Amino acid sequence: MATVYQRCKSDPKVTTYPCDKPRCGHSWTVRYREPGGRTARQREKTFAKKTGPDGADAFAAKVETDKGMMVYIDPDAGKITVRAYAEDWLARRIIGDGTYVNYKSFIDNHLIPRLGRKTIAGVTKRDIEHFKAAISKELAASTVYDRMKMVKHIFWSAKEEKRIQEDPAKDVKNAPGSRAVDEDEIPTLDEVRLLHQHMSPQYKLTVWLQAGVGMRVSEALAFHVGCLRNDMVRIRWQISAKAHREDCRTRLVPLKHREEGEYRDVPVAPLFCAEIDEHEKLWPPIPITFRDKAGKARQVDVFFAPRERGKGTMPTANTYSYHFRKACVAAGLVDVEGKPKYHPHSLRHFFASTALAAGIPIHEVSRWLGHKSITTTVDIYGHLVPEAWDRCRAIMQTAFEPAA
Repeated sequence: MATVYQRCKSDPKVTTYPCDKPRCGHSWTVRYREPGGRTARQREKTFAKKTGPDGADAFAAKVETDKGMMVYIDPDAGKITVRAYAEDWLARRIIGDGTYVNYKSFIDNHLIPRLGRKTIAGVTKRDIEHFKAAISKELAASTVYDRMKMVKHIFWSAKEEKRIQEDPAKDVKNAPGSRAVDEDEIPTLDEVRLLHQHMSPQYKLTVWLQAGVGMRVSEALAFHVGCLRNDMVRIRWQISAKAHREDCRTRLVPLKHREEGEYRDVPVAPLFCAEIDEHEKLWPPIPITFRDKAGKARQVDVFFAPRERGKGTMPTANTYSYHFRKACVAAGLVDVEGKPKYHPHSLRHFFASTALAAGIPIHEVSRWLGHKSITTTVDIYGHLVPEAWDRCRAIMQTAFEPAA
């Protein structure tokens, strides 16, 4: 049981000992043990007064009640900062390289600057609401939804680990925003050709791989001899976020949402096969050796191997983004502020929208894009299916026409 006492009346080591006054005003101490019986750690906490909701008696009673209900929280466990806990939380996640980079960037650029100095136990629901409001002014609605799921998981984990009594993010609303691609984010065929024209020579082929085959930029950068199989492309690897590092052993990693060894096949038009042959003549593929997740050594001849010839390092999505932005500016594809109108993913939007506009079933497009489920494809591109709009118009026209 927790013991409530005054040191001034029992501890000769304190300067206030001995104290004979019954109401001396000196502090009160609660001595208690953590859960675990006689072998558990003994702790003490000091209070200014004995009674009242914030007094020693109330704390002692709560400690014993919490121990009995097995919901005891170590008062010191929640003193870790949000920064330290979030970084530790991320280090314990088993996630893909791309997801890790996205989470790390969000934690470093948004979570730490706004909440990093607070203790994990000191964060309130109000803090989380202000945080969400602040990032909503800077990020797209879909990104806010996705990152707030991560924030909620961080505080949920803290509660599960008994660092905090209540989860401050639990009741903060986080409705998904619209994931539908804006038609203004999709380049026209002429604009795709302009991008190809102004792209750095060694990366010109990536424009066709994304716009004509639907590859993600990380998949295009991992394109290698063996991907092209007659009239289709087999996509098996994507570039690692750490591929540019000399000490990286897993330069190529499994596809997003896929396990080691899984792949997807995409039909490819003859003109793109010809472009691949031309690129191969100008930029001969270079062999790289890497290890898969099982530790097995593999070797493939990649088309976009070194950023600098002879170095043997691979370009990453960040490297490619620089060349893409440069091509946008050179092609005049900029907004009123002179910033690029498009991003590399815009070329994938072009592939999907062109296929859907031509009447290809959305489930086929979903498989070629490598989405986790067709729901993702419908959410992003469903509004671009022309047949659905035409059917709706015809149905409504028939339904409301006067009877003959």
